[in-house]
Amino acid sequence: MEQNYIKAKAGSGKITTIDKRSGLSKKELYSEYVDRSLPVILTDAIDNWPALGKYTPAFFKENYGHINKTINGVTYNMSDFIDQMLVSTSENQAVYPFNFDVKKVFPELMADFTPEVIYGKMDRINHRLMPQTILRGTTVYELFLGGNGSSFPYLHYDALYMHTQISQLYGSKDFLMYPPECTPNMYPYPNMTKFSQVNFLDPDYEKFPLFKEVEPITVTVEQGETILFPAGWWHTTKINEPCISLGRAQLNGWNWDNFINDRYDNWKKKISVLASPILVYGKVVGGIMNAQEQKLN
Repeated sequence: MEQNYIKAKAGSGKITTIDKRSGLSKKELYSEYVDRSLPVILTDAIDNWPALGKYTPAFFKENYGHINKTINGVTYNMSDFIDQMLVSTSENQAVYPFNFDVKKVFPELMADFTPEVIYGKMDRINHRLMPQTILRGTTVYELFLGGNGSSFPYLHYDALYMHTQISQLYGSKDFLMYPPECTPNMYPYPNMTKFSQVNFLDPDYEKFPLFKEVEPITVTVEQGETILFPAGWWHTTKINEPCISLGRAQLNGWNWDNFINDRYDNWKKKISVLASPILVYGKVVGGIMNAQEQKLN
């Protein structure tokens, strides 16, 4: 089963809060959080991003108001959505998630998300040995826009066993998170093991009694802050004000094998002839990257 790939890192221990840190060096980020498979919020990681302070609802309405997105069979215009987003309430919510693949829809904006935040010793996703074919099935750079009262529709952990980065460009967002050891309490779908059957907004404790035994780690990520958390962490979000976020998938040495195994399983179901070569290539490239990382401080 897929969920068996995710195991707690030795020594990570039980946590009830998520640290907010500033001035963290790459070495400290790796040793204190990445290597221990712990989430962290960096308060100053994107201080120098051109996107910060630039990406407002007005910016997207003025420059991309013509863009359309279809959700559940309904097509929404960016300009109209922005108007709805600004007046959204719990009783009259703007549709969510209103999300876009940055590289496909706004490729000219990619430079505004630099310098990149890397949850690891190197950026394996953008490594020269990483074929884009292997990344098919996930969106590496994803822009989310949402309004007050909105929430992500389900508890889940991210596709392909990716680690997650969410940077708040405008407004704040609440995260509800559960560590991997809570997987039995999440009641994953048998055929979609990365998604919980539980309606976290109105849980049915008779049907899902184990869900009552766990409490989420709840944290607010403020504008200008970045949350990084490891693969296998169950999460969802709630929004209390107009909000614009950048999501970024992350790969490092810890989730590499899970990622390659997941790729193999998926390709085996669809194009079986390519599954074994992908598995072999992934193992070889993973070994090369491991050797390269050992030379880094």
